[in-house]
Amino acid sequence: MMRRLGALGVVACGLTAGLVTVSAQSPAPAKAATAAPARTAPAKAAGTWKVERTPDGRPDFQGVWANNTVTPLQRPKQWEGKTTLTEKEIAELQAVAQQIYDNDGDAQFGDGLILAVLDKITKPGSYDPGTGNYNQFWIVGRDWHDRRTSLITDPADGKLPPMTEAGKKKMAAEMESRKTHAFEDPEVFPLGERCVHFGLPRIGAGYNSYLQIVQTRDYLMIMNEMAHDARIIPIDNRPRIGDKAKQWNGESRAHWEGDTLVVETKHFSPKADLLYMGTAENLTLTERFSRHSADVLNYEFTMNDPTTWTRPWTAMIPLKAKDEQIFEYACHEANTSLRDMLRGHRYEEQQSKAGARTSSSR
Repeated sequence: MMRRLGALGVVACGLTAGLVTVSAQSPAPAKAATAAPARTAPAKAAGTWKVERTPDGRPDFQGVWANNTVTPLQRPKQWEGKTTLTEKEIAELQAVAQQIYDNDGDAQFGDGLILAVLDKITKPGSYDPGTGNYNQFWIVGRDWHDRRTSLITDPADGKLPPMTEAGKKKMAAEMESRKTHAFEDPEVFPLGERCVHFGLPRIGAGYNSYLQIVQTRDYLMIMNEMAHDARIIPIDNRPRIGDKAKQWNGESRAHWEGDTLVVETKHFSPKADLLYMGTAENLTLTERFSRHSADVLNYEFTMNDPTTWTRPWTAMIPLKAKDEQIFEYACHEANTSLRDMLRGHRYEEQQSKAGARTSSSR
């Protein structure tokens, strides 16, 4: 089913409740929904592991990786001033998470799970109280290998930097436009609900959050499960096409800095979303890939949009290697759910008009 996510309201409250557009027409493949046992974060090569390398001597990033980490994007108020968690604290959190899994209530997307755990809400509700949501069965179990209290590493407080005045006005205008013109026509719907584009970087965890990397000497290919966007990125010094050819995923170029692969992306389409804050047209996205251990790939990204934030900010997601296939994300703009939502709203309009005529005739 296609659902409308109140992401703009989430953003207005500080982007702490999960930056993921929920618009899949087929749910994610079911996986065990049990909390993983507490464990320490994987240590870097401790004499038993060495970085796997490609034939040309570069670190090998190939395979399927997942962002199922429970770590929230921003540091919650309960963890202010705290950068990492103890084993005891992790075990306590997992015990509450297990109750949420066992209760099998409405699915908790993105940061929604850890926020519910922190508030000790063992059967949290849906972001969509009108129609409900998928149940928790359809969401993968989370990875607990990361001990940090936020994905954001810069600023040091684990919070997004303040927005510029122009950025605030842009987001407010976007929210008002979607509120005022909701359900008027297909083009009003967010791009994710229309299955057109899901934005970069993909931050939301636990829901179709897998990616596959294929790597050669001259190119890097990154395919996201949601929604099968394949970015083919040159690893050389070729010139950019420039801003005359703006694209949904921007224009990317990669280069090596030691064993770290750096990807810089510019020239996003003015229609591309910037974390539901409006357009990503002025965004420069810098991504850094480096192997941390045999089963963890550190994915760091820096968001630099001077028209939206007062300074750049950086986050790091420890992606976990998965011996799994990426499933089809069967999402397309002509899906019946979009037509049904429009049809339902037309019916509501007719009922409202009929009620108004009845009242005026009395």
